[in-house]
Amino acid sequence: MKVLIPTPLLSYTGQREVDAHGASLAEVLADLDRRYPGLRFRIVDEQDRLRGQMRFFVNGEQCFDLAQPLARGDSVQIVQALSGG
Repeated sequence: MKVLIPTPLLSYTGQREVDAHGASLAEVLADLDRRYPGLRFRIVDEQDRLRGQMRFFVNGEQCFDLAQPLARGDSVQIVQALSGG
């Protein structure tokens, strides 16, 4: 499946869109981390929760659960909120 990577994480992948495999969001992140070490830690914290500034959209719908089942043709978009002052 296609995964869209936000600009702040492009230093890991070097590409805005990458392919990944997995039957759930957690498996997709594990697959991405195997190929792009360190990427998962920027998205998921030490307690296996999505970091507060990260959002996931599966086929255009926001997803809050790493156990979210995925199908081969799904599209995943990772969005990182901007903060600052």
